Amino acid sequence: MRPQKIDDASLIEGLMSVLQAKGFEGASLNDLAKATGLQKASLYHRFPGGKNEIAVMVLEFVYNWIKDNIYLVLTAKDAAPATKLQRAIQHIKELYQNGEKSCILNALSLDSGLVALGGGISKAMLLWIEAFTALGVEQGFTAAQAKAKAKQSLVLVQGSLVLSKGLNDPTYFHKALTDLKTLFTKE
Repeated sequence: MRPQKIDDASLIEGLMSVLQAKGFEGASLNDLAKATGLQKASLYHRFPGGKNEIAVMVLEFVYNWIKDNIYLVLTAKDAAPATKLQRAIQHIKELYQNGEKSCILNALSLDSGLVALGGGISKAMLLWIEAFTALGVEQGFTAAQAKAKAKQSLVLVQGSLVLSKGLNDPTYFHKALTDLKTLFTKE
C-alpha cells in the first residue's frame, strides 16, 4: 500500500489537535497517526524521533505562529495600537477555534520529561510577553506597567482556555479576549 500524502498544514493541525486534547504523555502514536490520516509507518518515516520529535515540531510551529500572528502584528508600525490588538485577538480566536481548543502551551508543559519542550515553551511565552509589552509601551504605559500587562495577557488567554475546556464553556475565553482589550486601553 502506498503511503498517504498530507500537506504540512494538515499534518500540524492533526498532531496539535491530539496534543491539545491528550497532552504529550496521553497521546499515543496511534492517536497521532489517526489524526493525520497517515499510517504509523508513514508517521515514523516523517518523524524518526517519534513522539518527542513530533512534540518539538509542534512547539516550533507554536513559536512561529506567535511570532507571525502576535509579535509581528503587535510590533508593526503600519497601524494604530487598537487595530493591531484587534488583529492579534482575531488570530488568537482562530488558533483556539473560538475557545473550543485547549491551550497547546499548557498541554505541552505537562510533565513530559522532555527538557527541550521546557525551553521552547519559555521561549514562546517570552515572545508573547515581548509583543504585548511593546503594545503597552506604544499605548503610553511605562515599560514596567506594559510588561506586567503583557504577563497578565498570557494569564488571561491561556487561563481562560483551561477554564473553558475544564468547564466546557467557551464564554470564559470570550470574556478574556474582551478583558484583553480593556487591559491595554489607556484611560
